[in-house]
Amino acid sequence: MTKTLKRPEVLSPAGTLEKLKVAVDYGADAVFIGGQAYGLRSRAGNFTPDQMREGIAYAHARGAKVYVAANMITHEGNEAGAGEWFRELRDMEIDAVIVSDPALIMIASTDAPGLEIHLSTQASATNYETFEFWKELGLTRVVLAREVTMAEVAEIRKRTNVEIEAFVHGAMCISYSGRCVLSNHMSHRDANRGGCSQSCRWKYDLYEMPFGQERRSLKGEIPEEYSMSSVDMCMIENIPDLIENGVDSLKIEGRMKSIHYVSTVTNCYKAAVDAYLESPAKFEAIKQDLIDELWKVAQRELATGFYYNTPTENEQLFGARRKIPEYKFVAEVVSFDEATMTATIRQRNVLHEGDQIEFYGPGFRHFETTIQDLHTADGDKIDRAPNPMELLTITVPEKVYAGDMVRACKSGLINLYKEDGASMTVRA
Repeated sequence: MTKTLKRPEVLSPAGTLEKLKVAVDYGADAVFIGGQAYGLRSRAGNFTPDQMREGIAYAHARGAKVYVAANMITHEGNEAGAGEWFRELRDMEIDAVIVSDPALIMIASTDAPGLEIHLSTQASATNYETFEFWKELGLTRVVLAREVTMAEVAEIRKRTNVEIEAFVHGAMCISYSGRCVLSNHMSHRDANRGGCSQSCRWKYDLYEMPFGQERRSLKGEIPEEYSMSSVDMCMIENIPDLIENGVDSLKIEGRMKSIHYVSTVTNCYKAAVDAYLESPAKFEAIKQDLIDELWKVAQRELATGFYYNTPTENEQLFGARRKIPEYKFVAEVVSFDEATMTATIRQRNVLHEGDQIEFYGPGFRHFETTIQDLHTADGDKIDRAPNPMELLTITVPEKVYAGDMVRACKSGLINLYKEDGASMTVRA
């Protein structure tokens, strides 16, 4: 008897209204956003109520859902006004709120009945008993702690029918599910109330401290100043395991990342899910293309987090970078004239006549070309365009669509660290 696999949603980050629309256009089944209160990304472009309404309307019209992160840990007084805020979210038809603090969960349940509540990864859920506890309180989904293994995912799925949401791509916190006070100590910014300064990503000095003598800085004498910075998570090769083990939502981290990042990563994970559900052979056929595509966006090195083993020094940012992206985001397509095969693009980075570029769009569409007939919007011929957000026109060999993105190859910047004459491999 053939096992019927459930299609997991691809859940993408949306730090701004622009990113929300890009994520939905590039295949996200759902997006998560932040409001102007109760979230953990105070520096993201958090949504005003009017922007939320516009984003919800845009997503719902295209069959996608919108979740709001309200996952801060409240101190005395922080919860003031939460009931009214949750009611406002419910009434504007937000699909769910993502919460970690029991006080906010209680307020959302009692003051905004009918509003769906998901448990944030900040609550560190690592076993099925925890799932069942939150189910008793009315929650419908739990976002797994990043420390959960794939074997534990399988066991949780067997023992509970609560929806499982799991991170599949993006930054890894050095502390247990984000429960960190390093930022509070180092910069007086509360990580659990939205102000994390990512102190773990800083470079630190090392000191020699002989007994009874003045300490001496070893700066310049040691090869590495990073102490705690982890590589990013990437589960693109392991989508079959997540689907087979019944994960309901594949979550991509990165509300502060660019539209280039959001569009590329969403496109890849959507293509991976579609391919595997069509057939394992189809997934295997495109797997390397997916890996190569993900390396076209700015990110740290990649690994699989805690899913298969405990991270070692290879999952930390020590030594020379073993691999870096080769491409930069240079433009997005605004319109296309099929009669003249001319694309109007909005520039995001410096462009030159003759640059090697790649167009890509939703549905994992790609083609490469060179910039030809570069003109300003007024029709003036130019050979260099240095001004961001300027409208330009170029001739293209294939049809493109509004919303397609344009990359340029940064030749010469690839940096594969050599050890004993051989390239070190990067686990993905």
